[in-house]
Amino acid sequence: MTTDHETAPTPRAALALSILYAIIMLGGAVGHVASPEFYAPLVPPPIPLWFANVSSTIVEAAIGVMLLVPKTRRLGAIGFTLLMLAFVPIHVWDALKDQPAVGSHTAAAVRLVVQALFITGGVWLARRLDPSRR
Repeated sequence: MTTDHETAPTPRAALALSILYAIIMLGGAVGHVASPEFYAPLVPPPIPLWFANVSSTIVEAAIGVMLLVPKTRRLGAIGFTLLMLAFVPIHVWDALKDQPAVGSHTAAAVRLVVQALFITGGVWLARRLDPSRR
């Protein structure tokens, strides 16, 4: 029989996932500034495009930085998870369109699976970084 300690991923896995998620967040923040029109098909009609881009840039940049700073890494993981959860309705809405923004219904379905993996990874990371669980 194995214990939780024997099967738990190493701290390197948590650091690697933090860095990966930080790159994704910071890349997204840069993308919102460099190419705001790219995100237009993903913004539901009642939300102004400028607001979606500015708020996404700020939130994604903040989460990306938090994931890189050891003292705020867990908060960054929680923020990442919550942001990925917030994106689910938008990605479902897009997947149900006649022509999804990602190009095809297959790509939209894959994006939803990736979103689920991001959420799962974010929850794992936040739990792994919880000092009361060490």
